[in-house]
Amino acid sequence: MLWTSPRPDTPLAALVCHPHPLYGGTMHNKVVFQVARTLHGFGVPVLRFNFRGAGLSEGVHDLGRGEQDDVRAAVDFLAKEFPQRPLLLAGFSFGAWVGLRVGCADARVSELVGLGLPTNSSDLSYLRGCAKPKLLLQGDRDQYGSRENVEALIAGMPESERRQTTLVFIPEADHFFAGKLDQVHAALAAWLHDRHPKLAPSLDETRN
Repeated sequence: MLWTSPRPDTPLAALVCHPHPLYGGTMHNKVVFQVARTLHGFGVPVLRFNFRGAGLSEGVHDLGRGEQDDVRAAVDFLAKEFPQRPLLLAGFSFGAWVGLRVGCADARVSELVGLGLPTNSSDLSYLRGCAKPKLLLQGDRDQYGSRENVEALIAGMPESERRQTTLVFIPEADHFFAGKLDQVHAALAAWLHDRHPKLAPSLDETRN
């Protein structure tokens, strides 16, 4: 699902990856929708899609291997639709684990947003070698990615990568950011504005 923008001069396009399909994750997940809505409110075209075997997508779940190919295909699509624009790649939970790995390695992706990093069960050490600007949003009560594990991941980064990483813990938030989506919106909007000062949210977005 591609949300286009009425602003042809927007210097960015975005992709948002959804959580684990074996546990009900699809592109319609509320966290994914909130991230897409925030980005689109700044005039950024946003693509959401279902991983293989999720929703109405063909194929079967592939434990994160084939799903990386799904992300690459989505990046290819965005790059063709919006040539010369850098891409922002965002992912929630499983979508962060899979998506950010692809985004780190693809030169067309200029920046990354990870939400609900599943550090208790998944290896995200590849982020320690990723020098791209990153926003990491985590609930401080995340049952699948403890604050201790997330902080250890960041602490293990070289200083140059740490300087490129913004880590925000949402107080009282669990893995699903239940009741805290307004804070997810606020943190993402602030980071996006800092990185791209010329981007301005629409009037409707300021009322979110």
